[in-house]
Amino acid sequence: MNFELTASMMCADYAHLETEVKSLEEGGIDSFHIDIMDGRYVPNYAMSLNDMRYIASATEKPLDVHLMIEHPNNTIALFLQNLRKGDTVYIHPEAEYHPSTTLQKIINAGMVPGIAINPGTSVENVMEMLRIVKKVLVMSVNPGNAGQMFLPYVGKKITKLLAIKEDMDFELYWDGACSAERILEYAPKGVKGFVLGTTLLFGKDRPYGETLADIRELKF
Repeated sequence: MNFELTASMMCADYAHLETEVKSLEEGGIDSFHIDIMDGRYVPNYAMSLNDMRYIASATEKPLDVHLMIEHPNNTIALFLQNLRKGDTVYIHPEAEYHPSTTLQKIINAGMVPGIAINPGTSVENVMEMLRIVKKVLVMSVNPGNAGQMFLPYVGKKITKLLAIKEDMDFELYWDGACSAERILEYAPKGVKGFVLGTTLLFGKDRPYGETLADIRELKF
């Protein structure tokens, strides 16, 4: 079964970031997930603009930039000018007065527009934006920290999104507490990709290539 795997780089070993990027790349990761947090939209700070810039320079793999920041329209140009055409940028609709304006800037820059949907955000609240974006990142945990527990009610939201994704022309991605069980359940249903963090990929004391190979060989 064909599905995408992206590495949540906020979980990487920053003492050896160059090695981490190369090991993941050689191990077969599809893209690098960059979590940018401002300490206001979420109660944490994670990766920075400079972290993103470095990873973009260290790999030819695509970047998935997840902006967990207030009013991204004010600073979106800083991120876009350091990315490559075809990279993905996700915003949170609640973080902006007019999210469609920010999404249009992402489109105009040649990037893939996306929205991230928090566990407490309903599909109905973002319905019109689903006609604009190409990717929808469903948060199965509250954003801001790694290692959180899966919130089961998010599964019903994914079911709703899967039912309309072809008509709306977007792909669905999973972020948060991503286990082998979640991939086994939701990849066959149509979820296109999964963000891998501490649940499956990081901190396992084994080569990334072995872990990624095991995930891709899951028995569906």
